[in-house]
Amino acid sequence: MNWKRFLSIPVFSAFLLLGFVYYVAVFVFIENWLGLQSSAGSLNALIFTFLASLCLFSFLVCVLTDPGGVPPAYVPDFEASEATDQALMKSGAQPRQCAQCSAYKPPRAHHCRSCRRCILRMDHHCMWINNCVGHRNYKAFVVLVFYAAMSSLYSAVVIICGTIEKDWNYSGSGPLKLFYILCGVMTVGLFLTLGTLLGWHIFLISHNMTTIERYDAIRAAWLARKSGQSYRHPFDVGVYKNITLILGPNMLKWLCPTAVSHIKDGINFPTTRDNS
Repeated sequence: MNWKRFLSIPVFSAFLLLGFVYYVAVFVFIENWLGLQSSAGSLNALIFTFLASLCLFSFLVCVLTDPGGVPPAYVPDFEASEATDQALMKSGAQPRQCAQCSAYKPPRAHHCRSCRRCILRMDHHCMWINNCVGHRNYKAFVVLVFYAAMSSLYSAVVIICGTIEKDWNYSGSGPLKLFYILCGVMTVGLFLTLGTLLGWHIFLISHNMTTIERYDAIRAAWLARKSGQSYRHPFDVGVYKNITLILGPNMLKWLCPTAVSHIKDGINFPTTRDNS
């Protein structure tokens, strides 16, 4: 059933974009700049192929991995929720019922209108992977953005260097110059977009927040300041622990999108209250 997610125009467009950037960078710019038969050209083509392959693999993992739905038999622990402090109650850690699903949903879970179900630790619904980004595929999504940003940066450097080194006195036709300029602008713009997105999610990971929770936290912080109090996200348990909760305890596996053995059930999460 997950394979049906590939039947989407945005997903197909992402494949086309990746294929176009790879072909242009390797078979046009590296070939014309260094030559694929040279050692420098072969090395650059190998490095870029490696990055593009990791990007493609991470993309497939994001599309095919279920983000995690609420178990049908889920029932909140009402006795534990009665002992929950006020900060956690405001964060949504108290028992909540989904109006669309007519069932209880765990803390940090939200209903996705596109998927038509509640998603555990939902971050957002991404049309480019035709899937929700949630508890079980959030790491794969962040790793995908990282590899995509690195691939676009590498291709931008190759294109810019190839453009600068090209002898335009002998091969400087107008359409060719326009093609080089457009490719450079596209890859630089792609890197800036993906780099900004990567920076955003690094910020979220360091604070153990989702995109939805970040916007909720902004309002909660404003209300706290208004009443003369301070606000801290209840699931923020320290930068290093926040990172390991998402990427895993082994740093060597942080950039592997399928290394998710550390992922728990997505129903219970450590809080600042647990560490106090």
